[in-house]
Amino acid sequence: MTNNIKINVPMNDLVRSDTSHDETVKAVTEVIRSGWYLNGPRNKFFTKAFAARIGASHCIGVANGTDALILAIRAVTVKAGGTSGHSDAEIVTVANAGGYTSTACHVVGCVPVYCDIEAEDQLMLISSAISALSDRTVAIVATHLYGGLVDIKRLRHELDQAGFGNVLIIEDCAQAHGLDGPDGTAGSLGDIATFSFYPTKNLGAMGDGGAVVTNNSELADLVGSLRQYGWTEKYDIATAGGMNSRLGEMQAAILSILLKDLDADNARRRNILDIYAKSVPSSIKVVRCPRGTVGHLAVILTDQRNALRAHLSAHKIDTDVHYPILDVDQSGWREMPHRVAPTGLDVSRQSVNKLVSLPCFPCLTDAEVARVCAALMSFSEL
Repeated sequence: MTNNIKINVPMNDLVRSDTSHDETVKAVTEVIRSGWYLNGPRNKFFTKAFAARIGASHCIGVANGTDALILAIRAVTVKAGGTSGHSDAEIVTVANAGGYTSTACHVVGCVPVYCDIEAEDQLMLISSAISALSDRTVAIVATHLYGGLVDIKRLRHELDQAGFGNVLIIEDCAQAHGLDGPDGTAGSLGDIATFSFYPTKNLGAMGDGGAVVTNNSELADLVGSLRQYGWTEKYDIATAGGMNSRLGEMQAAILSILLKDLDADNARRRNILDIYAKSVPSSIKVVRCPRGTVGHLAVILTDQRNALRAHLSAHKIDTDVHYPILDVDQSGWREMPHRVAPTGLDVSRQSVNKLVSLPCFPCLTDAEVARVCAALMSFSEL
């Protein structure tokens, strides 16, 4: 008897990834047999290759993407205030990107200042970011959310025009590996950038991993020291605020192999996003950045989120929400120091209850994409 019950279309399925092929197994086996698990040749090979793909002079492997943000923010505060850092530093950021920058700010001891976003692509509204600046602002974290590209060149111009040429730009590229735009590649456009290699990222490891990239030698040296206790040499701590954060040799070896498929995988993600954009009913808006995207997530906006998610679930299609709570509204941070830009967070608040993420990953089949499109269209007919 044939079973006609359809299997769920998953948000992601790492089992489908071709990560067990001979090249990966060989690389992992070589690491195990070498007995060299940290700070070795695989790390050097990967970070050099990744820096070349991004167009940066320096890449420092770290343990995860949150550590990368902590280290980048710590480095810019040290640069601004000396070895003890900038004691009352403010970091301008968005409130809709999952809390990772806010977490890093709280760890370092900086004050997050929240600016609003653009409705079309859910990325930083530059005019709002500029309005949030103060004489305590050390950096702006520009998050390339959902794989879309913030206009870093314009942001730099607006900072300079406003008299804040000293404010550095940190690119949060956790969802933007290999994102090429009109002015260059995400991660090479600001002063320093951070990446996560969490398994579901566009370039994901088999576990945690992260990196900080920059073209600024001073910042690279600071991050290199801070990620290993603040050492200038072994056991000689010269900078306060150091930590222990290293990218393992096994993950570096795996990432070196997967890096070769990054552009093809990104093209597939964009293709899926294109299909959704052409297929959704007019009542549903697909979030897409006109400056470029790598389709890390396929996010839509709808006024009927709960009903749509229930409808898709009934059609055995998984969905998620990225992200359901603004940083400024997190209950655990209610008493933590923060500010909101004078322009407010109107678009952020209008959007947060409308967001739905649809399945979008390179191994999603054409038939599964078609199922998602059909379910979206049938919802509009209800």
